[in-house]
Amino acid sequence: MTRTAPTDHPSVIELRQYTLRPGRREELIELFDREFIETQEETGMIVLGQFRDLDDPDRFVWLRGFADMEARREALSGFYGGPVWAAHGPQANDTMVDSDNVLLLKPAPSWSGLTMTPADRPRPGTPAPDRFVAATLWHFPQGTHDGPDLIRNALVPLLRETGPAPFAVLTTEPSPNTFPRLPVRTDENVVAVLTSYPDETAHHRHLAAATALPAVRDEILPAVERAQTTGPQVLRLAPTGRSLMR
Repeated sequence: MTRTAPTDHPSVIELRQYTLRPGRREELIELFDREFIETQEETGMIVLGQFRDLDDPDRFVWLRGFADMEARREALSGFYGGPVWAAHGPQANDTMVDSDNVLLLKPAPSWSGLTMTPADRPRPGTPAPDRFVAATLWHFPQGTHDGPDLIRNALVPLLRETGPAPFAVLTTEPSPNTFPRLPVRTDENVVAVLTSYPDETAHHRHLAAATALPAVRDEILPAVERAQTTGPQVLRLAPTGRSLMR
């Protein structure tokens, strides 16, 4: 496998949600954190975060980033065509029922991007941190801008004022999939906002403070509801021991 320094400014990000066979999540997390972090990053990508879905014991959620779409193609070709995936991929695949729930995203125009680096990652065997991460996904009709603009330019600034600032604000990357061996969801128009809290109670306090603002309650959220195709999806996530996002 070609060794390449992982990107520290990803402009393309995958949000991957895996449905697993019952009772197999801890097996996959142990394998992933042991075998699939540094070895993926040696191809030029960065593994940003790995999570247990608190609403589904058989769901594993993770994110990885790339410098651009061509770098994504090269990195995925190197990893999935290399010896580590040949050795351990069959065991990983055996834990999964579905691995195709993947959103291809990019940093929102008004957001400076991720600042996480592999040097900050905890060592193998580190216990899972006592943190709670909320990932809220808003879905809008393809090709429209009103809803995404409301989230990015109106709601997110008020979220910053009333609680911890989101560490990621992501929108759909519309480029064609450069690595069709791994499918992604197409025809999407999504805004994803990820925020970290000491616990879920802090998350609820933040939401209450934000929605109590008249501008949010009476203007922004009603406008978002009119623009969206379905209600927001909130992923309640617990980082694994080696997750950079936490």
